[in-house]
Amino acid sequence: MKLYISADMEGVAGITASEQTDPNGQPEYPQSCKLMTGEVAAACQGAFAAGVSDIVVNDSHWNMRNIIHEELPPQVRLIRGSLKPLSMNQGLDPSFQAAAFIGYHAPVGVADAILDHTYSGESVYDVRINGELCSEARINAAMAGEFGVPVIFISGDQNACADAKSFLPGIEAVEVKQAMGRYSAASLSPQEARAAIKNGIERAVRGLQSEGARARPFSFKTPIRLELTFSSTARADVASLLPGSERPQARTISFAHEDYTTVFKAFRALLVLGGSIS
Repeated sequence: MKLYISADMEGVAGITASEQTDPNGQPEYPQSCKLMTGEVAAACQGAFAAGVSDIVVNDSHWNMRNIIHEELPPQVRLIRGSLKPLSMNQGLDPSFQAAAFIGYHAPVGVADAILDHTYSGESVYDVRINGELCSEARINAAMAGEFGVPVIFISGDQNACADAKSFLPGIEAVEVKQAMGRYSAASLSPQEARAAIKNGIERAVRGLQSEGARARPFSFKTPIRLELTFSSTARADVASLLPGSERPQARTISFAHEDYTTVFKAFRALLVLGGSIS
């Protein structure tokens, strides 16, 4: 069995502040890399214990150079660096039987959620697909679904887990912290979080092996309509240059297509365009 892991940082136990997640010279950042790596390593250990033979991990936070490869099990392959065409989903293909999300967070605009945002904490005010508020987990689960890959596990705070459960029935979700606001949480210790993740992903993999028909890839109904609302009209001014896009409101750019991969790439292009100006 082959497992894909997309790993973010904001949902890792012990992390509550932007300074902890910023690679640009922040003193707490190296420790956060260790915390993130520890949870990813625990997920890999649990998956291997359940019979997984191959694991690919995609470092999916910020510049995507956070995970300490030498602290992962030696047989794990790690995708690092950016820009990646599929971003947090880089490396996914139909050869995987399942995917897992480690260290994920709730979507932008959710209360009591550590560092809530969707792909960009600076430029994005709201993301909706077919009218539904979208988290990174939902966006990425649909990308996995394009390859026929179900998402079977997620870890993060209580609202990251609740979000995933709302559209992925039966997903194994491990809450490693209880958020009390955007910058505060009661967190498990790193040791407790890693044990919970290891046990949780082992359960998820064994459940897939015994009840595989129940784990279904996630997808959006077609036609797929993306609505991306930026934090300023200036960002929308630039993003509106994307061919095929529309501007239904001053800060909102929309894009519709039958093919989700096309929608996802348009979303990525809008993020780059909108993020190029303040």
